[in-house]
Amino acid sequence: MRTRRAAGLVATVVALMLLAAACGGDDGGGGQAGGTSFPEGSTMARLQQAGKVRVGTKFDQPLFGQKNLEGNLEGFDVEIAKIIAGELGIQPSGIEWVESVSANREPFIQQDKVDFVVATYTINDKRKQVVDFAGPYYVAGQDIMVKKGNPLGITGPDDLAGKKVCSVTGSTPAENIRTNYPQAKLTEFDVYSKCAEALKNDQVEAVTTDNVILLGLINQDQEAFELVGKKFTEEPYGIGVKKGDTQFRNFINDVLEKTYQDGRWQQAWDATAGKVATEEATPPTVDRY
Repeated sequence: MRTRRAAGLVATVVALMLLAAACGGDDGGGGQAGGTSFPEGSTMARLQQAGKVRVGTKFDQPLFGQKNLEGNLEGFDVEIAKIIAGELGIQPSGIEWVESVSANREPFIQQDKVDFVVATYTINDKRKQVVDFAGPYYVAGQDIMVKKGNPLGITGPDDLAGKKVCSVTGSTPAENIRTNYPQAKLTEFDVYSKCAEALKNDQVEAVTTDNVILLGLINQDQEAFELVGKKFTEEPYGIGVKKGDTQFRNFINDVLEKTYQDGRWQQAWDATAGKVATEEATPPTVDRY
């Protein structure tokens, strides 16, 4: 009796294992994550099947993408990237973080060195000629950082005439100063941390970039810097993907809209940049151009 009962149990287990294999192993060539099937040949299917993804982000951008003392990345961009990877069925351990400074974001996408970029990446028409964007997922604004006490009395971009101003090569803020405020003496570095150091050492008289980036720098050294607090542009941050990959762009847009509704966007913001932001943030409307 026991032998017959044990044999029946084994047969049942084997049948269940075969059923699970059949259900999980044949998805028509596409991929599945969280019950979602991806079209065969799509970027989503490829990444899900690989179980890994390469994400371009910044490594020295406080509150958005920065390596902490343990060598781990943290910030709002990092959290957004983790959410997107999770929707592909990829764990954080499956993310390969690729350091992407402002000047190499488009080349990295074009040269297939990353699968997507989340790196305080402003959507603009010039960049849209060579890459595509999902989002925006946040809208910043260009502002100015000065030494504590604002000894030169800088109140806005018009006051930058004749002054040494630092920004980053390949960034929208640097191009804006070069084009619209040519009387400013523009100095460019590859990363904003070098601009902050130059301001502290009196090599430059102001630093300009997006307000939330400046707030992150100020948060690291509140005794050295302060924000002028007068935004003079709008900078919609997008997620860069390969030009023409409309399926992947639409997928990311869908993920972003889902996070707006289920609260994950707000949780990511509150845990990172929201800690020091001077204005309440709300998710922007996705632009499905």
